[in-house]
Amino acid sequence: MEIKVVNKQGKETTKKVKLNKGVFGIEPNDHAIYLDVKQYLANQRQGTHQSRERGEIKGSTRKIKKQKGTGTARAGSIKNPLFRGGGRVFGPRPRLYGFKLNKKVKSLARKSALTYKAQESNILILEDLTFKSPKTKDFVAVLKNLNVEDSKTLFVTTNNDHNTLLSSRNIKNTKVITADKLNTYDILNSGKLVISEKAVDQIDNHFNS
Repeated sequence: MEIKVVNKQGKETTKKVKLNKGVFGIEPNDHAIYLDVKQYLANQRQGTHQSRERGEIKGSTRKIKKQKGTGTARAGSIKNPLFRGGGRVFGPRPRLYGFKLNKKVKSLARKSALTYKAQESNILILEDLTFKSPKTKDFVAVLKNLNVEDSKTLFVTTNNDHNTLLSSRNIKNTKVITADKLNTYDILNSGKLVISEKAVDQIDNHFNS
């Protein structure tokens, strides 16, 4: 598949980029995509939730009433979970939600996500994405020139250009990442995928290494 390269003014250039069929044209695997997205979202969870059980509640250890003759159930502690202010039974504890996923499965998932974007014609190849100074106005102008200002857009570059990141960070529904940090969730969560010309080769090298 060949895609024409456009510049920041939104005009087509004479250059074309041929997308690697082994990355952008495979047979998509939906289950691999599911597993990779599930792991990505699980890794975002902090897992710092915790509630106090009866051993962690402050209070007297005095037996609150005599064992027999009250006509009600016996009770030995005010920290009993049955009482107001008592400890919680089987409450949440700090834990890690992440799980292991094989590299080949993650690679297959990302290739599948890129293939879906290519099949839907939602990939744009941008000649260059650099700014002399950090200006949000300049980045907004690029979005308008590319006709992507009304859709979720993911920009893929070769390096962490400081000016580009600063220019885009306050714009809603827009994200800029480097090719080595490309992940399945961000690809599928975007409407348009805008890849810089140099980043295409970096993506190919990443998946073929």
